[in-house]
Amino acid sequence: MMTPMLELRGLSKRFGGLTATDDVSLSVPAGALHALIGPNGAGKTTLINQVAGELRHDTGAILLDGMEIGTLPAWERVKRGLSRTFQITQLLPDETALDNVVLAVQARQGHSFHFFADARRNSDARAQAEQLIGEVGLLANAAVRVADLAHGERKQLELAVALASRPSLLLLDEPMAGLSAVESQEMVGLLRKLKGRVTIVLVEHDMDAVFALADRISVLVYGRVVASGDVDEIRANPAVRTAYLGEGDD
Repeated sequence: MMTPMLELRGLSKRFGGLTATDDVSLSVPAGALHALIGPNGAGKTTLINQVAGELRHDTGAILLDGMEIGTLPAWERVKRGLSRTFQITQLLPDETALDNVVLAVQARQGHSFHFFADARRNSDARAQAEQLIGEVGLLANAAVRVADLAHGERKQLELAVALASRPSLLLLDEPMAGLSAVESQEMVGLLRKLKGRVTIVLVEHDMDAVFALADRISVLVYGRVVASGDVDEIRANPAVRTAYLGEGDD
């Protein structure tokens, strides 16, 4: 039996009397795209933050490719192969799209630098950054400042930055948030191309995107996994349809 790329065992997090995640267990095979859905406040982002190391879990275990990473700081988890995006893009607005990716490539290479000029002189990092920018469809805007990019383009750029670390596990927190219908379709196309190359955990409210992309879906309600299955199983689950998809019995 192959080792899952990500395995969560009984993960729980409480804030005072509020249980944000409650005994969450799931397994994501290498190369799969696993979606997490649920209503607002269900604990999806809290769960992602625990996996990424930005929030310490109270109980349970987090395994990345069979290795326990739950006690490691966030930067160490990145070194082990984990990368993520955020609901609100985390980019350097006054720098160009290309320079944002160059810096991410240099961070992976372990270079230390004090000025952006140092990054711009790194021809190898620039070549890798240009390839990544091209993969997400932004090569024509490589020299444009992030502040001047459209919202959808910033989402594409953040994906390139996340890929710069060459992750084995990519955590995507609502990559469709704020996108137009056309931009959402473009993002779905980008993520479809990534499937199989990198293991993806996708938190998303856009159910059309989830159903188009996911190999497996877990539904969170009040911090608990109430259902897991493939797309057809989740579509047909009466509890899920009532609690989340907004479809009551006829």
